[in-house]
Amino acid sequence: MELTLLIPALLILLISIKQINQYQRGIKFSFGKYSGVMQPGWRLVIPIIQSYQKVDIRTKAVDVPDQEAITKDNVSAHISAVIYYKVTDASKAVLEVEDFFFAVHQLAQTTMRNVVGAVELDELLAHRDKVAVNIKNAIHNTAGSWGLEVDAVELKDIILPENMKRTMAKQAEAEREKRATIINSEGEVIAAQNLAKAAKLMNETPGAIHLRTLNSINDISSDQSNTIVFVTPIEVLRAVEGLTGYLQKKNK
Repeated sequence: MELTLLIPALLILLISIKQINQYQRGIKFSFGKYSGVMQPGWRLVIPIIQSYQKVDIRTKAVDVPDQEAITKDNVSAHISAVIYYKVTDASKAVLEVEDFFFAVHQLAQTTMRNVVGAVELDELLAHRDKVAVNIKNAIHNTAGSWGLEVDAVELKDIILPENMKRTMAKQAEAEREKRATIINSEGEVIAAQNLAKAAKLMNETPGAIHLRTLNSINDISSDQSNTIVFVTPIEVLRAVEGLTGYLQKKNK
């Protein structure tokens, strides 16, 4: 008689043993009511009377597909991101939301569009990390009540329309040309200042101009491919022409 009762009891005991892995937590229900969280290891769940549900507490990655968003300055952009989160309170993750993975996925899409709509395009492109932090904080404020913790949000791609890319390329080219012109003009100013100082110094030093002229002629004559051009004021040519005419009249 005792053996007859012992065998069913052992069978019930074996059926009641449930294993919770280290990366999991078990949510136990007794008569349909929440009765506690089961830690890793072997745990007893009495058939019919009790039930349980496993929750994975490892960090999960949610790939948010391309979302079309309009920035604050009315520029359309397609943005994709990756969200990393984990379950910190297994009981809330089961009791407060039906499917927390699906809920986070939908929350991430709407939040990303809202945050991008609050910034201008230049800020979005130049401060991607700041925008990602704003998205993370906005998601965490809602997901925290579900027993979830958002670890990080990373923006993957920001795709702009082709006409906007061409406009930005023209803007960048114009900016570079502007900087090149400024640098070139600054160089000319410095060169002019140095030439003025050199001219003043040579003017104050007797014979400096002649020495500089002889030095220049020597540098030019070292290369036979160079052509020496002497610039003569037109007044000198007219004086020579007048002198030649005078001599011709005198000889006659």
